Amino acid sequence: FLETAGIACAPWRPVSSLAELEAAHGALGPNAILKTRRDGYDGKGQVRLSTGSDLAAAWTEIGKQPCVLETLVPFDLEISAIVARRADGQVAGWSPSHNQHEDGILRRSVVPAPVPQTVRDAARKTAIRLAEALDHVGVLALELFVCEGGRLIANEFAPRVHNSGHWTPEACLTGQFEAHIQAIAGWPIGDTTRVFDAEMVNLIGNEALVDPAVLSDAVSLTLYGKGEARPGRKMGHTVRRLGIADD
Repeated sequence: FLETAGIACAPWRPVSSLAELEAAHGALGPNAILKTRRDGYDGKGQVRLSTGSDLAAAWTEIGKQPCVLETLVPFDLEISAIVARRADGQVAGWSPSHNQHEDGILRRSVVPAPVPQTVRDAARKTAIRLAEALDHVGVLALELFVCEGGRLIANEFAPRVHNSGHWTPEACLTGQFEAHIQAIAGWPIGDTTRVFDAEMVNLIGNEALVDPAVLSDAVSLTLYGKGEARPGRKMGHTVRRLGIADD
């Protein structure tokens, strides 16, 4: 679908059997990621392949279920472009964030992303193109790999408010949650200008047991109200304002 919309992706093949996995691995090359088509997130439902990988073992590890095999893309960094769109086509967007992951889970998002303005503008235009292709109403996030020369390759998208945009309420005139409601209600989408540079850090597992006394005026804490702090589970996040935005 993304390719049909003119959005570049990593080379990929559908895989529904070990024979298809072997054929796809031969076609795409040794360095690839096998991903389940459903219920995969935060590093779950994935097996990384390389030269000499035991494909039969990988197929068993993934649960012998329908998958997609993607070429492992060399990239400089990942950014998120988040936009909000109304049914009548009005659209607004936020400055793309730089995403940093640990163990397949988003650890932090920082704005502004350390890429040229031309790349930020291209990322936002690509996210708008996707929202229009979907005729999407509300907020949508598109994660993009920034490759050599500023070339953008789509990693994944979420047709909803997104973890990588949780900094927007503290750093922008209008945050993603407010804009989402405005978009689906048909109200004018507010000014999404970023006022502050910011860093959002996910609190994973027991990290959510934060003493509010250690927070300064420059940090806000949001907890999600989840009843159990399991390892690898996003329990909340903090946002730190880093200074007045100048871009």
